[in-house]
Parts: sequence; structure tokens; C-alpha cells
Amino acid sequence: MSEGFGAGGQQQDDLLLQQSQQSQGSGEYQWSSYAMMDSSRVSTCLISMLLIVYGSFRSLNMEQEQREKEKKRQSESTNNLLTGEPIPPEQNKFATLDTMHALCLPLGASVSLLIMFFFFDSMQMLFAVCTAIIATVALAFLLLPMCQYIIRPCSDGNRISFGVCGRFTAAELFSFSLAVSIVCIWVLTGHWLLMDAMGMGLCVAFIAFVRLPSLKVSTLLLTGLLIYDVFWVFFSSYIFNTNVMVKVATRPADNPVGIVARKLNLGGIVREPPKLNLPGKLVFPSLHNSGHFSMLGLGDIVMPGLLLCFVLRYDAYKKSQCTQTAETGVPPPRGVGSRLTYFHCSLLGYFLGLLTATVSSEVFKAAQPALLYLVPFTLLPLLTMAYLKGDLRRMWSEPFIIQQASKQLEV
Repeated sequence: MSEGFGAGGQQQDDLLLQQSQQSQGSGEYQWSSYAMMDSSRVSTCLISMLLIVYGSFRSLNMEQEQREKEKKRQSESTNNLLTGEPIPPEQNKFATLDTMHALCLPLGASVSLLIMFFFFDSMQMLFAVCTAIIATVALAFLLLPMCQYIIRPCSDGNRISFGVCGRFTAAELFSFSLAVSIVCIWVLTGHWLLMDAMGMGLCVAFIAFVRLPSLKVSTLLLTGLLIYDVFWVFFSSYIFNTNVMVKVATRPADNPVGIVARKLNLGGIVREPPKLNLPGKLVFPSLHNSGHFSMLGLGDIVMPGLLLCFVLRYDAYKKSQCTQTAETGVPPPRGVGSRLTYFHCSLLGYFLGLLTATVSSEVFKAAQPALLYLVPFTLLPLLTMAYLKGDLRRMWSEPFIIQQASKQLEV
């Protein structure tokens, strides 16, 4: 018996939550408080929240480092102008979504889903190779801090030139080598733990490098993806006679090694490798029920994670503005909710949304689009809190405009 509460897609924007279970004999996995506290469910909640928190804070640290480099570059530009040396342009590491991106992303996700639904068999080799390449880069980014800590005692931090490929530190080369090794082992074994590691890298990299500029863009993006999610889970079966999202999410791909071996007539020599579940979801098996597992689509982590990263950046910006204001003698604002940050509010809402999605999956015993619960629980409390604090107008349009505090106080 297969029992689902959503399905994680093969792409980052397949926004579903799924749990499946294989029956053992005539027994069935019944709804209970014990089922709600199953290890697979707890792992789903904890890991997704940790990925969002880590990706958001890493994004904030990267932004602060870039700001410090920009200040250093501006201080050195005067000397470069005097000596006549060219000033190298500063590269922007982040990709910012605008209103048009927010409106087009659900449409692009729908087109990608249909392509995978109709042409998966003929394009699965391309899907597997492209996914492996992207996951390798993302996993290297995830492992980089650990590799920097390990390499630090025996490395001076100098970059090694690789010609047209660029210049890299020893830690970057080490992390990339580890990522390549993990992806290669995953291709040969198809192990779920390695697939989860690749999925975690994709989540953290996407949250760290993609920016939402305002609450307006965030609202448009999440609302559009909620409609996309609900349509393809609840209504696609009326058009295509099957649940398109679940079909794509649960369809394994042929192993590229096996395909190459068959084309080279090496089937009798090379052992047939297992099929691959592409890393568009995180899978957490239960420790207490064999065959029972929970599955969370990467989009259910990434898209709310972008919102939480945005509010974390706004919290940091607002804190810096309060510090500048305090230097002029104006006391910081006090009152109810002054210590409760927008990030804490949104993170609590995300947790409650996951909890509601889990309960709904047990009640309805059917696939549930996770964004149907995650978007209202994260977005509505944020909008309410911003309105009560008087920040809604600024957060909606231009939240990060630097305003110089006036040094003259009115009496």
C-alpha cells in the first residue's frame, strides 16, 4: 500500500510534501500521535528548518563580506587613479528576482513539469547529467566552510591558477573534489543519503545566492507558486487522467552508467546499476517502521527560505539603522514585539505550516501541496507584524534604501 501526503518534485520548484509507506502483511500505518512523532516526520521538520536558517545566515554573511570588500575597493580606488592602474569591476554574486520573474516562475515551472511528464523517457539521460552537474557545484558550496576549517592549518589561503578555468583556493579545490566523489558514488549506488546531501546543497546554494528585493515580489512569487502547487496536485488528474506532480516526482531515471554500458554492449561485463531518484526532494526513512518514509520537495524548503532570507536581511538592515539613530541620541523604539524579529515570526510560521501539512496528510490520506499550508503560515503573520510595527509600506516596495539619520534633534 502506498500512502502519500504530497510529493517532492524533480526540480527545485516542485513544491510538494509526500510520505509513502509499503504495507507489511495486512497491517496498515494508522493515524495516531505516535505516527505524528515518527522519526521520518521529525527529521523532515528539523532538517528543512536547519537548511533555511543556515542558508539565510550564510547569505547574510556573504552580503556583509561583499560590502566590506566594496569599502576596501573604494579606499584603494584613489591610489589606483593616482597611479593610472585600472580598477577591476566588482562582480555581483547574487541574482535578484523582480516582479516579472515572480510572475513568470510559476509558468516556467509548469512548462518544465509538463516536459518531464511527456518526454521523461527520451530525456532522462539529459536530466540525470544536468542534475548531477548542478548538484556537484551546489554540494561544493555547502561543504566549503568545513573544508576551509580543515585546510586552514596547512594552507596560506593563496589561490592556485588553472588558466581559463580561474583561480581557486585549496579549500575550494578540496570541497569540489569531495562533491565530485559524492556525486559519483551516488550515480553508482543510488543511495538515498547521498541524494539527500545533494539536495541539501541545492537548497542552501539557492537560498544563499537568490535575492527577493521586496515584500511585494515575495508575495507575488509565493502566491503564484501556491496556485501552481494546488493546481498540479488537485486538478491535473481531471485533464491528464493522472496526478502529474506525483507521477513526475516518483518516476526514477535510468542510470547513465547503465545506458552507456548498454550502448557499448558491456551489459554482460558491467553490473547493472540501480535507477536514480533525481535529487529534487529530501527522503527520510523511518527508524521504527520498515518501508515507511517521508519526502519533502526542495521547493518547499527553497521558496519559503527565500522569504525568510529576505526578512533576515531586513532585520539586519533595521538593526543597523537603529544603531545609527542611537548614535545621534535618539533612543531605539520600545514596546510590545520590539524584541520579536520578523525572522523569528516567519520561522515559527514555517514550522506551524509543516505541522499542519503533516496533520492534513494523515487526515486525508492523500497527496497534499505543502505550499498550501506553508505560504499562509509564513506570509500572513509577516504581513500582520509589519503592519503593526509600521514597516509594511517600506518592506512592500523599497525596504533597503539607506536613510541617513539626522544629527539635529527637534525639541
